[in-house]
Amino acid sequence: MTPEHASQLNAKVCALAPVIPVLVLEDASLAQGLAEALVAGGLPALEVTLRTPAALDAIREMAKVEGGVVGAGTLLTPEDVERAKEAGATFGVSPGATDRILDACEANDLPLLPGAATASEVMALYERGYTVQKFFPAEANGGVSALKAIGAPIPQVRFCPTGGVSLANAPEYLKLSNTFCVGGSWVAPKDRVLASDWAAITALAAEAAALAR
Repeated sequence: MTPEHASQLNAKVCALAPVIPVLVLEDASLAQGLAEALVAGGLPALEVTLRTPAALDAIREMAKVEGGVVGAGTLLTPEDVERAKEAGATFGVSPGATDRILDACEANDLPLLPGAATASEVMALYERGYTVQKFFPAEANGGVSALKAIGAPIPQVRFCPTGGVSLANAPEYLKLSNTFCVGGSWVAPKDRVLASDWAAITALAAEAAALAR
């Protein structure tokens, strides 16, 4: 897969809804219910972070949910890429970008949303062919004003800012011309997930899906 093709596919994922839920699951038995609740609320693109032993099984369960598009976040090694693809992930997300990760995703036909935090990192990824990137950690790197500033000289790249993004500040990011969507964990609070309170999560998802962009 070429970087250009990966960016085209990720643009389609980012266009599905204004928010991509960033999900940390420690119990894969909750994955299907969570995915169904989020999809029902209007958030079909789901990022499961590979931070727990249950993550790959969670991806397998979520991949069964009709209407869901499941990706794997926190890809750090080529092995992560291979395991995520085998589990059923249809896109990948990384907090940064290295040649090994980029090579692995291209070799395994897994569209990658690579992370960048500086103009130089954005330019390096753009030079390789990635026109859709993750801005991370968004708030720690200057938030909306920083992303707007990067967009002025590099309008060819669009972003999914993640890291410190919430319902309160998401609208400001979504107003930027170089923001496709945002990533956030607020739509799936840990206590609501553990309680299997799918109605509450569907309501949070619907609120997020209604954000203008």
